[in-house]
Amino acid sequence: MTDSSQNKDRIFAEKMLPGDFVFDDKVASVFEDMINRSVPGYSTIIAMIGVLAERYCQEQSRIYDLGCSLGGATLAAVDKVSCQRFSTIAIDNSPAMIDRLQAKLDRLPQFAGKVDCRCEDLVDSQIENASVVVLNFTLQFIPLSQRAALLSKIYEGMKPGGILIVSEKISFPDEKLNQLFIEMYHSFKETMGYSKLEISQKRSALEKVLLPETLEVHRDRLKSTGFQSVDVWFQCFNFASMVAFK
Repeated sequence: MTDSSQNKDRIFAEKMLPGDFVFDDKVASVFEDMINRSVPGYSTIIAMIGVLAERYCQEQSRIYDLGCSLGGATLAAVDKVSCQRFSTIAIDNSPAMIDRLQAKLDRLPQFAGKVDCRCEDLVDSQIENASVVVLNFTLQFIPLSQRAALLSKIYEGMKPGGILIVSEKISFPDEKLNQLFIEMYHSFKETMGYSKLEISQKRSALEKVLLPETLEVHRDRLKSTGFQSVDVWFQCFNFASMVAFK
């Protein structure tokens, strides 16, 4: 929960020089407020990741939260899973995110010893014995040229019957629809308290960092990787979450 005023996202509230978005300590300190006010249906996605993890986690397997940020999906999964013997690995390449996640875990005794937090690049991460893998708004920040290789590595490290959950900001091949959903999303952000200046400056900062793709591209790549059943389970405006099964 991030209702306290010191955690309010005001990063782009004042006029600032152009620059790329970075997951630094400034962002990490307001990230929970930022993500909840920036992604429509985020709380639903997090809650259902827990439900899916509980359903598909296998005994003596691993749950991976790749690009875990402050561990929303991590904690949802660990809290719901009823398997007796499993391990959870949360990975992010932002030291600020990992430090804050570890500090959060240290304050929550019910999660003591249940999550292995790792600060590393996903390109270098090893995926092994996984029954549940989460990429919750992560793949969109991976360079386009590296996405297929990352998914192949994930697939190879998963157990048969395992689930991959991929949430992404998406684009649309039809430009009229693409523009409609962008405008609807901006209206949503205004209703969540962001000013036009904040929306504009954050969009510019993310322009070269967050690279969305169409659902068709996501489906085709997942299927060509080897995943058998692939489809969308949640969508709102230009945000969607997919499931893929090995």
